[in-house]
Parts: sequence; structure tokens; C-alpha cells
Amino acid sequence: MSVRWLFGDQLGPHFTDDLADDAPVLLVESRRVFARRRFHRAKAHLVLSAMRHRAAELGDRCTYAQVGTYAEALDAVRGPVTVAYPTSHAALRLVQARDDVEVLPARGFATPMPEFARWADGRGARRLLLEDFYRDARRRLDVLMDGDEPAGGRWNFDADNREPPPRDGRLAVPGPWWPAEDDVDAQVRDDLDRWERDGDVAFVGRDGPRRFAATRAEALAALDHFVTHRLDAFGPHEDAMLADDPWMAHSLLSAPMNLGLLDPLEVVARAEQAYRTGAASLQSVEGFVRQVIGWRDYVWHLYWHQPPGYRDRNALAAGEPLPQWFADLDADAVEARCLSTVLAGVRDHGWVHHIPRLMVLGNWALQRGVDPAALTDWFHRCFVDGYDWVMVPNVVGMSQHADGGVMATKPYASGGAYVDRMSDFCRGCRYNPKKRLGPDACPYTAGYWAFLDRTRDRLAGNHRMAQPLKGLERLADLGAVVAQERDRGTSAP
Repeated sequence: MSVRWLFGDQLGPHFTDDLADDAPVLLVESRRVFARRRFHRAKAHLVLSAMRHRAAELGDRCTYAQVGTYAEALDAVRGPVTVAYPTSHAALRLVQARDDVEVLPARGFATPMPEFARWADGRGARRLLLEDFYRDARRRLDVLMDGDEPAGGRWNFDADNREPPPRDGRLAVPGPWWPAEDDVDAQVRDDLDRWERDGDVAFVGRDGPRRFAATRAEALAALDHFVTHRLDAFGPHEDAMLADDPWMAHSLLSAPMNLGLLDPLEVVARAEQAYRTGAASLQSVEGFVRQVIGWRDYVWHLYWHQPPGYRDRNALAAGEPLPQWFADLDADAVEARCLSTVLAGVRDHGWVHHIPRLMVLGNWALQRGVDPAALTDWFHRCFVDGYDWVMVPNVVGMSQHADGGVMATKPYASGGAYVDRMSDFCRGCRYNPKKRLGPDACPYTAGYWAFLDRTRDRLAGNHRMAQPLKGLERLADLGAVVAQERDRGTSAP
């Protein structure tokens, strides 16, 4: 009988549902993974807690190998091994290098790889647009469809889901569901403490209390709570940011989904049920569904569709090292309220939602010319839902425009006006989002113009950047702004 090897992000029942009830399973806890790089402490805790909980659920049929390397565990297995398609190029190379491991088709995504390949090949030289992929997935999977037409007569409610935050600084929505830690979590925390004391590993960020589901039962509880109590409020303000409400109406399901504890099809089925029964608006449900079977699958497939060298692209020639204060999540070193608040969220939880990631963290790094490979690695290590397949397209492509336009038609760069409109961060900040020059000049507003000046030659052929680049000609103080931002560099603003 073959042994099913489960990676630490393949922990749900859909990774073993083809096996007999007594079929052997292998889980490998490799300490060397944490020794090589400084991961967020909360991420290490979550992954180890999830793996050890899964091993306990599987009981005697599971071999839980605590070893230095994966090879040590595999060499001890007698007989053939099967494993679902891994989620990184490095892991795929590892399993393909072994004659005793059979790689099965990928699981945990709504669109199979052959289906995406057929869709992509059928598009010829045209760009692989998210919206086209999303509509195809909706039709094929029969999600939010009324016959041959989209529910409500519209495919996309994104334009309705960009409202600024409420003036009182909080959404009128019940808080997220939180898990209760148990003895497994206590043992994980003790082990991580000991490894740090012994000098075997080093982490960034803070650990605890655990905020994300680590078991199948917890993940289902989190899904049910979100759909029942928070989904209806999700859509309108999904792009808004609030200093005192980091969770807003977001689902917090990305971490358990990326651990493999939830299948995306069951997630969207629950969301659609809420719409069909009148428990949640189509506006919110469609926005959430687009994230799950649209963007999430799209990113997964682009990761594999692009050549492995995609991760090293640097179309804007950004080469500044990631500053130490950023790498260490030193939010207290930052005076800019938006960046300080968001960096503190990463430090304390290993998570902020997609707009702070893109328009605060990514926007700052893009403007300052931070090396995209270093930034990608940082996002991978510091976010509880961060994996190679997630962060390479999201950071290299979407956030830093380092792929030259494969994913996004223009860079996601903006001045302080965007942050001011979509958040309450600018209230009480020492910087003025309307000023680009002087000691109180907003680092995002000034940084935006310095970024355009630095990259104007590389972006000159992009028709969507024609108007912003034209704006450089109207700035009589451009030289002073560029000099000011050169002096600021990548120091903590």
C-alpha cells in the first residue's frame, strides 16, 4: 500500500478522500525550513499547530516525522509514496527528483490545471485577463448563474465595492470568529520558545493569541460565522481601511484555505447560498466569490503558467535593499500613521487585508525602488497566508509591476490622496497628504512624483501612464521634490 505524503498546506479532507480509511499518511515537520529564513512567529505557530492537529486527527495511520529535512523522512518510508501537486517550484523539484514519489494532480483549487491551460492556449497572444478567466470559471462551475446569464444581470460589482470607510471609524458588523487555543498550541509555543533559546531559529513578529483556524472544524466554524454574520457587510467597504478596525468585514479565511483546510468550491457554495436565501446581498457575495474562484485561482495558475524565472523579473530596475526597520516590523520607528499602523498589524497578527498590502506596504516599496525579490520574500515569510505561489505573482506582478505588465496594465502607485480617501489614517498624522514638499510633506504624495520621475523612461510606452507622466511637466518644484525624496531614501518615514 502506498503512503500519502501531505505537505503542511495540504491538510483538509480533500487531500485524503480517495484513500481507504486505514491508508497510511506521512506528515513531515522539518525544523530546517524555519532555520533557513526568519518567518513570522505567528505563522510558524499556525503551520505547526495545523500539522500537529491533523496528525492527531489521523491517529495511528499517520507517521509524524520531526526531522531536519524532508529527505530524512522519505528515506525511512518503505514502499511507494503519493503526494498531491505541491504549491511551489522548489517543492515540485524536490518530489520530482525522487523515483519513489508519484505526483498527483493539484487539489484545493476550483479550476484544474488542464482546464486553465486550455483556456490560456485558446486566447493566443491576448493577455490573460482576470475578468475573462473569472467569467469563464463562473460559467463552467455554475456559480452565481441564472441559466446562461450572471445573477443580477452583471458579472462584476467591483465599482459598487469601493466606498470609503464609515466616518465613525468602525463598521457596524459583529467581530470575527476566533479559535480557542489548546494543549497542541501550548506545546507548539513551548517548542518555538526552546528553538529560539537554543539559537536554532529566529523569528519576526509576535505570537498569540492564535487568530486563524488550524483545524478543519475551526475552519468550518470560521466560514459559517463569516457567511452568517459578516458577509453581507463585506462588499461596499472591502477596499477601505480603518486604523482601529483591521478586520472590518473581511473573512480571514485565506489562511485556512491556503493550509488546505477548506476547498474553494465549498466556500463559494456557502456564499451563494447566503445570496439565494436573501441572507447577503449580491454585491457582497459576488465580490467575495470573485476573490475566491477568480483572483485566488488566477494567481495560482499564473504562478505555474509563467516560467520559473518570472520571480526574478525587475522591469523597473528597482534595487534598493529592504530596510531593516521594515524587515523587522519595527512599526514604532515609523511616524507616517498609515505605514506605522499597517506594519504594526503585520507585527501583531501576521495579517492585514489586501488593500493595506497593496496600497500601503507595496506602494511604499514601489515608490522607493525596493528590490522586488527581497520584498516578495518578506511577504512570504511575514504573512500567515503567504506561500510562494501566492506572493510571487501578487508582489512581482500586481504590487511592484516588476513583470512589466503581465498581470497589471499599470503600476499600483498612488499618492497620499488615495490613502486619505480610503482610510482614516491621515487624521492626526504628522504628514499632510496634500503636500509634496517640506518637512510635513506626505511620503506617499512626494514619493509618487519621485517614482514617476525615476521610471518615466521605462513607463513611457505604457498608454495608461501617459496622463500621470504628463503631470510631471506641470510640477515647477519637481527637482526639489526629487531631491527631497532622494535624501529620505528608504529611511523610516
